[in-house]
Amino acid sequence: MSTPTPPPYPIGTPGTPWRDSERATWLSKQTRQRSYESEVVSVIERMSPRFEVEEYGRLNYDHETYPLMAIRSRDWRDDLPVMLITGGVHGYETSGVHGALQFIDRHAEGYCGRINLLVAPCVSPWAYERIHRWNPNAIDPNRSFRAGLSPEESAEESAALMRLVAPLRERVLMHIDLHETTDTDETEFRPALAARDGKPFEPGSIPDGFYLVGDSENPQPAFQQAIIEAVEQVTHIAPADNNGEIIGLPEVARGVILYPLKQLGLCASITSAPFRTTTEVYPDSPSATPEQCNTAQAIAVCAAIDYALAHQ
Repeated sequence: MSTPTPPPYPIGTPGTPWRDSERATWLSKQTRQRSYESEVVSVIERMSPRFEVEEYGRLNYDHETYPLMAIRSRDWRDDLPVMLITGGVHGYETSGVHGALQFIDRHAEGYCGRINLLVAPCVSPWAYERIHRWNPNAIDPNRSFRAGLSPEESAEESAALMRLVAPLRERVLMHIDLHETTDTDETEFRPALAARDGKPFEPGSIPDGFYLVGDSENPQPAFQQAIIEAVEQVTHIAPADNNGEIIGLPEVARGVILYPLKQLGLCASITSAPFRTTTEVYPDSPSATPEQCNTAQAIAVCAAIDYALAHQ
């Protein structure tokens, strides 16, 4: 879906990467618009009678502290496969967070005794509150899931999640990372990225519907299609554009594109799971509601677990 070309980004000088002063200007414009404590943490805490709830780290940003919360199966057993679900790596992508919470509340208990479940519903709480893609250092956590980054490139949100997952890295059977593609990707976040990096902004288009980003090094096409087929019972699948592409990449199967996940430092690359994918829904579509988007994420998780269990 095409969106209007935004005016030149109001921070920085075109062609010149941001320095500390531009980052500070950008940060000064970010305001809290919703509450992580009341909308996410309180929901997680209400699940503590049914699941193990743990704090796996804390973010400290300019006198603000955010507990990083994870949920585990109570009946954890070393002989069961591990399924990892992550959401809110980009805090503004609302259904990634609330779809993960919906899955836990409505579906997770149905897998008791069959899997070990680990869920990090909101990896980036500061960005969740400010409805933004970056953390306060103007860093995208979903490009920071790799070792060897400089302090200017690394994100504590990513590092904390990697520490949580590290003991299980080789045992994870399936990892699904829940995301959205929104109109603001094209009107705010991609222009901001171009300005931050001193590069020209090249307009693109926003797919209208649900799609998946698989791993080009391990595509697992049947796994991806099983998720697509389940989700299309809830919401529509994004069509490719006239070039046969979705967000500028070839559609390799209906509703599926591929990224080199590890090379790009994406969240879905943090384990050796044979089955891994990233979901994308389009909450700005006139054909979808927020409830549909949340449900699509939850159903995608169920389909991913079911396929992995059947093909382990």
